[in-house]
Order: sequence, then structure tokens, then C-alpha cells
Amino acid sequence: MKKLLKITFTLIFTTIIVLGFAMPNLLTGSAAGGWYQQFLPNLNGRTISDIFFLDSLTGWAVTPYRFQNDTAYVLKTTNSGDTWFIVNSRIGQFVGHNKVKFLNSLTGFVCGVYQTNNFEGLSKSIDGGSNWVSIDVPNVTYNDLSIYNEDTIWLAANESLVGGVYRTTNGGATLEQQFSGGNQNPNRIYMYNARIGFMCNSSAASPNIYKTTNSGVNWNVNLPGEYFFDIHFTDSLTGWKCMPGVIAGDSSVKKTTNGGVNWFKQTLPSGGIITAPAIGKFAFVNADTIYGVGSAAFYGGGQFRGIIFRTINGGNNWLFQVPDTTIHISSYSYAQFVNGKTGWAYSQTSGVHTINGGDTNWVLGVTQISSEIPKAYRLYQNYPNPFNPKTNIKYSVKSQTSNVKLIVFDILGKQIAELVNQKQTAGTYEVDFSGNGYSSGIYFYQLIVTNGMEVFRQTKKMILIK
Repeated sequence: MKKLLKITFTLIFTTIIVLGFAMPNLLTGSAAGGWYQQFLPNLNGRTISDIFFLDSLTGWAVTPYRFQNDTAYVLKTTNSGDTWFIVNSRIGQFVGHNKVKFLNSLTGFVCGVYQTNNFEGLSKSIDGGSNWVSIDVPNVTYNDLSIYNEDTIWLAANESLVGGVYRTTNGGATLEQQFSGGNQNPNRIYMYNARIGFMCNSSAASPNIYKTTNSGVNWNVNLPGEYFFDIHFTDSLTGWKCMPGVIAGDSSVKKTTNGGVNWFKQTLPSGGIITAPAIGKFAFVNADTIYGVGSAAFYGGGQFRGIIFRTINGGNNWLFQVPDTTIHISSYSYAQFVNGKTGWAYSQTSGVHTINGGDTNWVLGVTQISSEIPKAYRLYQNYPNPFNPKTNIKYSVKSQTSNVKLIVFDILGKQIAELVNQKQTAGTYEVDFSGNGYSSGIYFYQLIVTNGMEVFRQTKKMILIK
């Protein structure tokens, strides 16, 4: 057995040397390519409250209520966000849009602030957003909406007296109130299909997540003491929820595989330049590939840059990158992908766009545990080992400026994870590896440090036991 392992390891190491590795282009303190800047038109100090893309070209954005006697805008792009123009404006004592959704290039809905004889909470457009008609009667300001089809829509309103969950099944001709809970009234609602959905008030002051399995006729507490900013299911059992504000010891992202009965934590990159890892908005490609925004990286001197997270294995491992743009965006509030390559991440005033899925290098947060200059490069044995499901890997870098790469291989020599790919100064670092999503067995991790003509490589074995 020892002889077989020695032969296998020799084959893996030889293959690695033959293939070589590309130099990393995502550096600590620098940023990733693959994204480019986009700008909104002059909105006279207003910010956007929501953004929605129907396809790779066509999208809409809306502005919220600011104060009395203001103007609310609907913006549109037909060239992937490279140019935005105002297609509708509303002027009134109380005007503002909270959410926008379109079913096709012509039919869309916005919800927001109620105003008699002007904008009554929910409006519909049938000409691509140029004109809007109020379609509801209740004197309610809606925070969120979930659309099943042109006839069936759910709305959430967190006003304690007249708020709750409202539903229409005839395109807004009539609305029925399905839930009224006072200070528990929701400002978030999500329907996976015509029957199953979730809602909550995204406030730590009144946290409870409710679920319905009968189209909203009944809502029952699904997860007491918690809330979400965004939630998404890929089937009736598998879903993710996130919240930007994290309670100590909790996680920003959680996943369920049994319809929300149980939720388990997922770990985001942390340490280094990441100030507080959290996601407030998802962008789903499929059940494996998910993007998320809501955190920032600190670059010193009071400068923050928005982070984009990504997983390609359903959240078992999350990596991150910081888009490199001319105007440094401090954080992103909205994100959407219409396919595996085309996506957007926007702040309230500008955003970034990619047509290739972002930079090719995604990295995991790394913690520097010592700045003392080591006498030599070193890769330590992971601890614990064997492990289940998480283990810690420590390594030392002796040169002041080095390109560092830490990768994980399975027993067949296939790379399964890239834990580090960045420029680092001298010191000792540690990073966690999660075995979630991987089967029991022998794995190898390799440290590659490049400093000019000097290249250091060291590989060690670890064992995952489930």
C-alpha cells in the first residue's frame, strides 16, 4: 500500500511540474479584471432601489421614495447597461419605487409608495416601461413583490396597521390580504412556485421566517429568530438564504436541502482585506454556480472596495474577487446573472458588468497569523488530520514580495480547489479547507511560491473521513 501511494504521488507531482501554472493576476491590495464600469444618468442626487435584467441586453432600474414632493424614475437599457436612459418619471407628494420585475420585453410591474390618484403601490406597464397604470386599490406601500405570472402576484408591506401579504390572481383587479401580523409584517417575499413561498421582516428587531405551502392561504413560522435579505430555491427542497448583518457566531449564508426545515451554515472567505464577510443579494446561474454581493475589502487609508463572491459547487466553497474599475465602488447592493458568463453587480449609483464570468482567478480569504520573517518557505501539515469536514492549512513565506498559490488535488491528480492565488509579503498564514461536497479519501495540497527566478514547491497529504 505504501509503495502504491508513493507511485501515485510521484505521478501527480510530475504531472503538476509538466503542466505548470499561470501567474496569478489577483493580488492582495490590487483587483481583478473581467469586469468593466457602467454608469447611470444624472438623477439629481437620487439612487436606485432595484435593478432587473430580462436578458443580456435589456434591463430596468428604479429609484425609491426620498421625501415629499419628489420625482421617482424608471430607467431602461437596451445595450447591456452600457447606456441607461429615463423612460418614465412620476412627480408627486409621495412617489417612489421599491422593486421592478418584467415578464417579457413589454410587460412589467413596479411596487412602491402609495399615493392617491397617482401611484397606488402597484403599477403595470405593457409597453416596456414607458407608461404605467395603477392596478390596485388598498392604501398600502409595498416593499417587495413576487410574480408567478401576469395574473398571480404576491406583495409584502411592512406597515404594522395595513401591511402584511397581499395576493392578486386576476392581474390586480382585486387583491386579498393573506397575512396581517402587526410588527411581524414582512418586507421580503419570495414564491418558488404557485404554492411554496417564504416571507419575513428583514429586521433583527422582529425576526421570523414564515413559509406557505398553499399559495399563501396559510403562513407558518418556519425559522424563528431569523430573517433574510434574499432567498432562492432551485427545487422544492434545495435553497439558500442570506442576510448582510450577521449575529455573532452565525453565518451570513445558509442552505437547506429539506425545504427549509433545517438550515446549515456556509462559510465565506474571511481575514486579510475582507472586513466582514456577508452576502445581502444573490445572483443565481444554477444550483452549483451562485454569485453574491454585500461585503467590502479594506485597502487602507479609509478606502473600501466592493467584493463579489462566487461558488461553483452549491456553496460548499465560496471564493471572492474585487473588480478592477476606474471608479472604486465601495460596495454592491444588487447582482444578477442571465447566464453563466453575463452578469452585473451594482451599487446605488453605478455598477460593473462582465461577459466572461469575471476574472479567471477567484481566491479564498487568508489570515496572516504572524508578520515575523521566517527563515525558510514551509508548508505545514494540516490540522486536524484526518479531518471532517474542515481542516486548517498553515504555511510560511520568507520573501517580502511573493506570488503564492495553494491548491488541492484528489488521488487521481485532478485539481479540486484553489485556496490561495495572490501576492503576499513575508510572514506565516493560515487558510481553511472544507471537505463538504467531497467524498472520503486521500487528498494532496501543494504550496507554490514564486519570487523572481526562485520557485518553491512543497506538497503534503491529508485524509478526509466522513
